[in-house]
Amino acid sequence: MFGFVCLTLLLGYAYSCGVPAYPPYVARVVGGEDAIPHSWPWQVSLQYSSSGNWYHTCGGTLIAPNWVLTAAHCISSSRTYRVLLGKYNLMVNEEGSIAVSPERIIVHQRWNPNNVADGNDIALIKLSQSVALSDQIQPACLPPANRLLASGVVCYVTGWGRLQTNGALPDILQQGPLVVVDYATCSLPAWWGSTVKTTMVCAGGDGVISSCNGDSGGPLNCRSADGTWEVHGVVSFGSSLGCNYYRKPSVFTRVSAFNSWIATVMANN
Repeated sequence: MFGFVCLTLLLGYAYSCGVPAYPPYVARVVGGEDAIPHSWPWQVSLQYSSSGNWYHTCGGTLIAPNWVLTAAHCISSSRTYRVLLGKYNLMVNEEGSIAVSPERIIVHQRWNPNNVADGNDIALIKLSQSVALSDQIQPACLPPANRLLASGVVCYVTGWGRLQTNGALPDILQQGPLVVVDYATCSLPAWWGSTVKTTMVCAGGDGVISSCNGDSGGPLNCRSADGTWEVHGVVSFGSSLGCNYYRKPSVFTRVSAFNSWIATVMANN
């Protein structure tokens, strides 16, 4: 909790966290819709370099002027990365957007790349410079430590992931509503069973809307009681049967289970 309070104070000097200058419409990533430009100003595109070009690989969330939250499975030691902030259309040179290289990438020490179901699918990227916050670039809030989402709460997944299983990658940022499924239900044998852990969040599973390849690392955006947006989840995994498979909701790393880890990493780096 201490880290959350300090982070809130740090961000409060200019822009409040979780309050977009261009509010999103809360309507409907697979089965989703184009977002309003810059209505999710903490959304970033994590890109890797190959043969002189840059390619989108994962999403991420700006949580401080020089820190981005993403998934551990998005990170490979053999790749060179950059972070694009303030983007809406990845194929357009948009005024106010910026590309920043990482200074350091810290993957959770208990992440097992050979078994995503072990959990701890979380990483932090320290940017090589603090970015100037603007109407296009703002941080998301972190939820209070150990906060659990109630079953049935509607949150929004955002990203540039595939529009359907094995489908095309969109240029324009997508958003889609996902209904939170509690752990008791998500861990039933007909759902995810023992694959899902208490340090994860399940959302979706209606066979219509879900996250998909390319959304990994991006945020599960949930509106708090005071109207601010908190990043409650980091896109981790989904069903191998398809991106919107019935009773196989998208599974997210539960951010509120890692507040202390986030605060410690930021303080020590």
